[in-house]
Amino acid sequence: MNTDFLNSFENRVQDELLRLCTSCNMLNGQLLATEDIDNRWHELAPEYMADAVPEIAHYPTVSVAWAAYLGMAVAQGWDADWETARQALYTSYYGSQGFDDMDEHIVQQVLGLLPDGYEARNLETAIRRCAETAVTLIRREQIAPQSPMAFHVFARTCKVMFRLGAAMQLKRLGYKFEKMQIR
Repeated sequence: MNTDFLNSFENRVQDELLRLCTSCNMLNGQLLATEDIDNRWHELAPEYMADAVPEIAHYPTVSVAWAAYLGMAVAQGWDADWETARQALYTSYYGSQGFDDMDEHIVQQVLGLLPDGYEARNLETAIRRCAETAVTLIRREQIAPQSPMAFHVFARTCKVMFRLGAAMQLKRLGYKFEKMQIR
């Protein structure tokens, strides 16, 4: 596998989506992150990918978008009760229809937002726009469908979406980077 290409692709996707989230006022030009949350992606990714890969052909945007919602849920758990959240089963993020309504479950039950509320609609719009942009960036690479490289590009894109979702939720919770004087 061409690791240099994959790293470069991941960075390009992350930079482009960070700009998009900043223009939507979902982020402030910085990707808020913690090692705890990033490591949680590595634990959840195999199950997420098992759910998302079959959706690519018919619902490519959904297949990457739901990773952002998962990131938001993990960030919420990190803030509220990390000891419990870090042990949560992947399926605990499912809605009543499993993976299909994971987004609605996370928005309503984990984040506590009203489904038709202003904030939920803004999140949905931002995540949809990010997912659409991500899918476009994947397609521009003209990688053979169903190839090992296609899988790895998709996986890297989902990782970026997860990190963006986590960053958006951390921002919503009031976290920010600040310069500190070290004496």
